[in-house]
Parts: sequence; C-alpha cells; structure tokens
Amino acid sequence: MLPGDRVAVWHGDCAALHALFIAIERCGAVVVGIGARAGVREATQILRAAQVKLLVSDAPRSAAATEVSAQLPVPSGVLVREGKTLRFDGKPVPVAPENGLESELGNERRLGPDDVFLINSTSGTTGAPKCVVHTQNRWHYFHQHAVANGMLTPQDVVLPVIPMPFGFGIWTSHTTPIYLGASAVILDRFTTLAACEAIARHRVTVLCCVSTQLTMLMADHWCRAYDLSSLRVVFAGGEALPYRRATEFEDLTGAAILQFYGSNETGLLSATTLRDSRERRLRTGGRVVPEMSVRLFDGDRDVTASGRGQPGCRGPATSLGYLGGTDHEKLFTRDGWMRMGDICEIDPDGYLTVTGRTSDFILRGGKNISAGQVEDAALTHPAVAIAAAVSMPDPVFGEKVCLYVELADSQRLDRTELVEHLLALGYSKELLPERLVVVDELPRSSGGKIAKGQLRDDIRARMEAEHERS
Repeated sequence: MLPGDRVAVWHGDCAALHALFIAIERCGAVVVGIGARAGVREATQILRAAQVKLLVSDAPRSAAATEVSAQLPVPSGVLVREGKTLRFDGKPVPVAPENGLESELGNERRLGPDDVFLINSTSGTTGAPKCVVHTQNRWHYFHQHAVANGMLTPQDVVLPVIPMPFGFGIWTSHTTPIYLGASAVILDRFTTLAACEAIARHRVTVLCCVSTQLTMLMADHWCRAYDLSSLRVVFAGGEALPYRRATEFEDLTGAAILQFYGSNETGLLSATTLRDSRERRLRTGGRVVPEMSVRLFDGDRDVTASGRGQPGCRGPATSLGYLGGTDHEKLFTRDGWMRMGDICEIDPDGYLTVTGRTSDFILRGGKNISAGQVEDAALTHPAVAIAAAVSMPDPVFGEKVCLYVELADSQRLDRTELVEHLLALGYSKELLPERLVVVDELPRSSGGKIAKGQLRDDIRARMEAEHERS
C-alpha cells in the first residue's frame, strides 16, 4: 500500500478489527469503514465513492465481500483471528517488533494528526450513504472531553457496545482505550445477557451505549441477576432516556449516566459531566462545549437569541465533511456552519435539549435510517407503485420503520414477501420495513406531496386501537 491509499474494512467487532485499523494507519493508508450490518448494495456504493484499493473482510462477510469486489473490481482478502494468531487469506500474519516496523516503514509514511485517517458512512439527506472524512485530531479532542467528563483513568475497564466504525463506536472502543491505556472488553454482538455477563465477569467500570441499548438493559431482568456494582460511568447517546428507568438503573448500579449530543459529522456539541446534577444529566444533552461555537438557525437565518432552532457548529470536533463535497449545501449553512438535523433548545445556562428533528429520518435505536432509502428499496418490488416510510413509536427502540404503499395493478403484497425480495437484492437489514400498511391511496398535501404527518398520526391511531383490543 502507498501513503494515502484507501483500504475498505468490512468486519464485525473483535480485537482483530482494532489491530487492522492501527496497521492500516501505520502504513500511511486510510481506513474506509463499512458497518458489519451493511448489505452488498450499500457496501458497493461506499467502495465506489471512496475509490478503495483493497477490501478486507472477516469470515462471516467474506462471500458478500467477494461479490462486491467482483463488481468494482477491487482485490479482497479475509482477516480472521485464531487464538493469538491473525491470519490473512489463511496465512499467518507476521508480528514485527515495534522498532523494526518503524524502520521498515519510515517516518515519511506516518499520518499526522490533521491527515485523513478514516472515512466512514452515514445516512445522507438524499438517502444514499455518504462518506464522512475524519482526522485523528477530532477524535483526540472528543477523547479529552470524555476523560474529563467521566474522570477516566488507565485503571478503568471499558465496555463499548456500539459497533465500529461509526462515530460513537470509534472513540469508545478504539480511540479512548488506546490513548488512555485502559482495557476494553469487545463483544461480538450486543445482547443484554452478554453485556451483563461481561460487566460482572470483567468488573467493567465504564459502559458506552446508545440510549436504546441502555433502555433494553434497564428493562431486562438480567441487570438484576448479575452484579453490576462495578459500573461507575455510563456514556449514553442517541434519543432521550426514559427518566424513571434511568434513575432506577443508577440506583441499582451506583453508576452515573452521562448523556451527550452530536453526530458522526459534527462531533461533540454538548455533554454532561459527573459534576452535573441528576436532573441535568438525565433530562438534557449537557452544556454546550466551550471550544465549539454553536448557533441556532431557522434555515440560514440565525435565531440563536430565541433559544430554539436547528444547531449549526464550528470547532475542533467537526469532521472534514462529506467526501468529494457531496451534499455540501445541505450539511453547511451559506456562511459555513455545519448543521445538525434536529431542533434544539439551549437554556440560559447553556444546557441543550433536543425537541424535534428537521430531516426525514427514522431514529431506530440511536441509528438514523433514511426514509427515502427505505422507499427507494421498496420500489424495486414490482408490486409497489408508491411508497412512504415513516416512524412508528416503539417502547424499546424509540422508533421503528413503518412502510405505507400503494400497489400496482391490483397486485397483492405482504411484509414477508417484501423482506425476502429486499434481502435477495442485498439491501441492509436497517432498510427492511417492520410493518407494512397497504392503502388504496396515500394522503397528499395541496402541493401533491405525500402527507407524512397524516401517516404518522394514522399508524399511532392503529397501534392505539390494537392495544385497546388486546
């Protein structure tokens, strides 16, 4: 690999993944991270946009990786861990002494703190995955705040249950444990039982999870069956936590839950700390970070003085934006403030609270799922004439994907048939509708657009009626 070459990594969470990230960085190359749950179509889009030179996968994704590499084409290989040995395409990976590796590679191949070291994906405003460009400096900045806010030390044992290579997963499982020299416990797959077992067995002191995962833990009997008293801090991001359950979890474990606000693109805008009151920690996204300039907008109009609007930011936590300037005008205001997709309020003390969203996303378990991408996928089925994806409320995940469709030519379609069709085409599991509602005609606004507000009201009414009947 040459300095600056891009290496795609399509790998589940494990120790080998982190070794691979570091190895690519020390070669002066750039990691292009693909989520473990991505489908063939999404992975192909990301690799094509990033113009990668090599694709590395693990065994569970090797068949899909071979299919993707043949389409582009790009060479691919499989990295697996067998005990303490790493194997690439079946051959043991030699381990070089640190000094020997440095002399072999040379200092000219080192990446600097402001060089691009990672490109990952996020759901774009048009529905297709967008490639976000990262430097080490922005994640080191985030790391410094995490250490200060949670009073972290090298003696902490961290359990990050958010998947790499996305923003929250990067600093919790990769950046902070490495910079701090702390131990990290990596799960192959999150379940409430696996998390509770890991906390009890390894005496985990710091848990990092999206709000949905924490809600699942709080509601599961396993959190009372295992000794979780070693927990000291829980970093939680995503949607708001249910306050009563959060207080019960704190009382049960003795841990303090620290919420924060930001995105893969913007980085950290606000955060709570151990010095904040319980009310502040559990009911807000924390105080706006001093080094980050945050303004509130209505379109391109600055409405910061009103205390309510769409956040825009500048500062050391931000990414370099989307690869190739894609959707630049959507991500930034005219004068260069990077936008979030939410409506927020900032109180006189500087604490930020999310009150709504501006973009057409479904926030399922802390992950933004593009409604447009769900609709585009559904329209590949010949029976679907028109599709509209909306969120439906869920007590665990916050929101789930509900798809309304008009059918073509009096055809029939059920959810099972649609899901099988989408999986056969290689779509990601996140894009599969969890409820399908077939209607004769979708409601439309006076301008002819589908009235999604009416659809959200409709699915809530349907669910309430079903609950009453049960």
